[in-house]
Amino acid sequence: MDRNDLIPIGTLAKRTGLAVSAIRFYESKGLLTSLRTAGNQRRFLRSDIRRLSFILIAQRLGLGLFEIEQALSTLPQGRTPTLSDWQRISRSLRGELDARINLLTRTRAKLDECIGCGCLSLDRCRLYNKDDRAGVAGAAGPRFVLD
Repeated sequence: MDRNDLIPIGTLAKRTGLAVSAIRFYESKGLLTSLRTAGNQRRFLRSDIRRLSFILIAQRLGLGLFEIEQALSTLPQGRTPTLSDWQRISRSLRGELDARINLLTRTRAKLDECIGCGCLSLDRCRLYNKDDRAGVAGAAGPRFVLD
């Protein structure tokens, strides 16, 4: 490994916009790995900039740390991931992301329709709950949005 491929944690923080403490947290969760110098300073692969960028994007998309950890565990350790490595992760997450997009789309449409009718009450709603059909089924929370 070329020493020029290694960067200190401060540089990694600056390049990703993350606090050093956040990088240490992700390292403690096993999402990235540092090497140590003789003086016990952390050094990271330059490619960890992409790894941390993926974490930030995945979190913005609503993925949890466990899901992110699973995806990143398929990447090679100790070398820069290739385009093929990243494409494999993308394909593995596509179904989950599509499901989230569908849920958000349905939620937006239902909220527009429900708020648009003006009653804001499922026990009086003639659009979604004529004759209080929802009450017969018992408590189920936002079933018209999530189902």
